[in-house]
Amino acid sequence: MSLRLYKREKLCSVTAIENLFARKEGNGSAMAYPLRAVWRVSERNGASIQFLISIPKKRLRHAVDRVTMRRRVREAYRLNRNALTLPEGVNIDMAFIYVADSMQPYSRIESAVIKALNKISSTFVTEEQ
Repeated sequence: MSLRLYKREKLCSVTAIENLFARKEGNGSAMAYPLRAVWRVSERNGASIQFLISIPKKRLRHAVDRVTMRRRVREAYRLNRNALTLPEGVNIDMAFIYVADSMQPYSRIESAVIKALNKISSTFVTEEQ
């Protein structure tokens, strides 16, 4: 399987992002410090998983720090997205939101991404049984 991230895997639709953060049935959330993952089952066609990364300016004031953390989260997701197993035909939108007040090392980000992806996978496994 290719480790490349394609444009179709990025969540860009304003409507989809609004639905992701709306308080509705079917939305889920997982905390894995320094990240919070929010996801929602989607009805769209195309890539089975679309994601976005949010590094708030309130948390990291300097743009260079936000860009660095965004790259770390993206790289951790790119290398570990195979940990997320979904049932056939299920599409999800997800967001990774950075909640720490300082920069974190890549190893901590990677472990948080893996933990969040495992939590998302476990919700779909329990729903099937």
